[in-house]
Amino acid sequence: MQVKAVAKNVGVSFKKMQLIVDTVRNKKVDEGLAVLKFLPSPSARHVAKVVKSAAANAENNYHLIPANLKIVGIYADKGRTLKRFRARARGRASRILKRSCHLTVIVEEKEG
Repeated sequence: MQVKAVAKNVGVSFKKMQLIVDTVRNKKVDEGLAVLKFLPSPSARHVAKVVKSAAANAENNYHLIPANLKIVGIYADKGRTLKRFRARARGRASRILKRSCHLTVIVEEKEG
């Protein structure tokens, strides 16, 4: 049975998040969390939080064993973009785009 957890409007660009997401795809939950713990990027903390949430959902709602869980699907999608302006030279303004993403983690119980 597949169990899902979603985090919306995470304040990181989805291109930056995809680099981290690709490192833990198709790994066991324990192994993926160990990899995320030692990644230098601060965005790995967001991914680890969603992976833990998916594992907790599987354990509490469906009584699955956490040691047997595997990350079968994990992806980052584009989220909302906040548009801001910054003053520039000669009375002009330039646009600043503050991008966000949606994180989705799907775990499934795998025997052995």
